[in-house]
Amino acid sequence: MRLFRLLLAALIALPAVAHAETAQNVIVVRAVTDRFVDRVEALGTSFSNESVVITANVADRVTEILFEDGQTVEEGQLLVAMRREEQRAALAAAEAVLAERRTAYERSRELERRQFTATAQLEERLAAMREAEANRDAAAARLADREIRAPFGGIVGLRQISLGTLVTPGDRITTLDDLDPIKLDFTVPAAYLSTIVPGLEIVATTTALPGHEFRGQVHSVSTQVDRVTRSITARALIDNPDHALRPGLLMTVQLMKNPRQAVVIPEEALVPSGANNFVFVVRDGKAERREVRIGARRPGDVEILSGLDEGEAVVTHGTMRLRDGQAVNILEEQKHGQAIGAVMEDTIVVQ
Repeated sequence: MRLFRLLLAALIALPAVAHAETAQNVIVVRAVTDRFVDRVEALGTSFSNESVVITANVADRVTEILFEDGQTVEEGQLLVAMRREEQRAALAAAEAVLAERRTAYERSRELERRQFTATAQLEERLAAMREAEANRDAAAARLADREIRAPFGGIVGLRQISLGTLVTPGDRITTLDDLDPIKLDFTVPAAYLSTIVPGLEIVATTTALPGHEFRGQVHSVSTQVDRVTRSITARALIDNPDHALRPGLLMTVQLMKNPRQAVVIPEEALVPSGANNFVFVVRDGKAERREVRIGARRPGDVEILSGLDEGEAVVTHGTMRLRDGQAVNILEEQKHGQAIGAVMEDTIVVQ
């Protein structure tokens, strides 16, 4: 890179042989229209989309453990079973009684239709069948209390029990987290309240995963402003199909507010002078010094609000010795976002 810079300086300092003696060697870039946003930075914490501690509803001994640490499970999947022989027997008995009473009700309804039995007797059969249904449902609920299932799909955490453990209500068995998407809660000053709306794009990073950017959107905004800090909490959702993000991470959030199309040039093309900014525009082989009004910045680029149109060629290298109206020799046209080292390699090959 140092050699590239030395060669660049030499090429720009020397006048072109084929042009007038005062022609200045330059590298230019075309102004382009690009999507531009204003960035507001905040700090946030990641949370699971859904998270629960798996516990027991009743006290009994564990007879089956049907998951491994970190396993992905589906909604309704059986995770842990406790002793349930008595409950299974009670459910079978309740279902047998229900079947018998349903048959009796159907027989009575047929007889009542033919006017061979009284309506009162039919109503008694109906009440008996409904009682049997309730007993069946109660037996099924007692059995379900001893079969711990996943309330939603996700990833289980570390197992906290063993076979034969006597668990009681509230004992921690494991955790279950839905990690896709990830919720990201962050706070911003209340001055941004009007711009923080659902659908606003965000980009988040974390030191735990250097070099990675995670994009998402604001999903909801708190209804209250903190009375002490005068800030408001917003929640974004980030797609996390590979489960790279985990709950509890500290993340830096950049809010992409006020998205728009703007004329953009590299920052290196600006020639500041006091409080004003200028660029050199190449027209008809000569440099034209032109004042521009700049807007927001992003790494390497600056937004031009006025003074420059899309497609115009501006000088990025060679401005130090350039004067208004001076003839120029364009060594290379730099592509937007192209590193100067790559431009120099192309220029050296041409030379």
